[in-house]
Amino acid sequence: MHASIKTVAFRGIDTIPVEVQVHVANGLPAMAIVGLADKAVAESRERVRAALASIGLALPPKRIAINLAPADVVKEGAHYDLPIALGLLVAIGTVPADAVDGAFVLGELSLHGGIEPVSGVLPAAMAAVGAGMDLICPKACGPEAAWASDLGIVAAPDLMSLLNHLRGSQMLAPPGPELLPAAHQAPDMSDLKGQETARRVLEIAAAGQHNLLMVGPPGAGKSMLAARLPGIMPPLTAREALDVSMIHSVAGLLADGKLLHERPFRDPHHSASPAALVGGGLRVRPGEISLAHNGILFLDELPEFQRSVLEALRQPMETGEVVVARANHHVRYPAKFQFIAAMNPCRCAEPDGLCRR
Repeated sequence: MHASIKTVAFRGIDTIPVEVQVHVANGLPAMAIVGLADKAVAESRERVRAALASIGLALPPKRIAINLAPADVVKEGAHYDLPIALGLLVAIGTVPADAVDGAFVLGELSLHGGIEPVSGVLPAAMAAVGAGMDLICPKACGPEAAWASDLGIVAAPDLMSLLNHLRGSQMLAPPGPELLPAAHQAPDMSDLKGQETARRVLEIAAAGQHNLLMVGPPGAGKSMLAARLPGIMPPLTAREALDVSMIHSVAGLLADGKLLHERPFRDPHHSASPAALVGGGLRVRPGEISLAHNGILFLDELPEFQRSVLEALRQPMETGEVVVARANHHVRYPAKFQFIAAMNPCRCAEPDGLCRR
């Protein structure tokens, strides 16, 4: 008994098609997952087994082999749970094979059979549109996927409702696109009194997307001014909003699958490492400069940042993108941001700006 389910692997905001191949044969009862799967994917065995048992289905006492092809691409994340479960159900004849043909499948399974939200659904939806396929995803990620036009979406809250939909006994309503509501407590330039020169400089910087360095003693209002800059910047275009949301989707920062429509404002602490700023880590996640794409990167207390961190900004500011190269990863993220920095005239930080050293 064989089955094949389509899903994706992520390389930055780009996707790589992955085929989940399931083979059920006679032999000692066992389940093996092969194809360069990381720890989260290897643990899918127990999540899938418990989720199926929760809805009254038991795996046959046979030898089950699951291959994630292509086998030379590292598979990371828990979004392989749902394609593995559907592949098993197709292989044992519970779900018709033609019900899942032509669709990318993403989703994490809980032990009680629920389908939990995963990161990267928006890039996967864009890849599905490009490949002429549909998408099966968690219900919480449905509004996110709905922004990809001309896409058939099945967004299910749990495994049982998804099986009923695939077998035709229940119809799940297609999700609609949603926007993240504007922050009600966002700082506004109208809160400021005075500071006419500084306000004029911010208006010029916002209009021309110029980088800006503010130098002044503590308490002069540098951070307060920088926090209010996004409020006077032009709104995101539809294309910019989609690009920003794709990065935040891969980072798992989209709330309830709703698209961002405000320019991001990122203000990392001066103790941030180069990997935190430009991206990196075990799964090569986007850094602060990519999360600030089409928005503002604000570095307060600029001289306190490590020299290596400031040097890492040079190439992204020139090219508008960052390339994170590791031994087993080569990931490219967009990083077109407006750079705003603030610093004191001297590290002694005297209130009047006069050095006492």
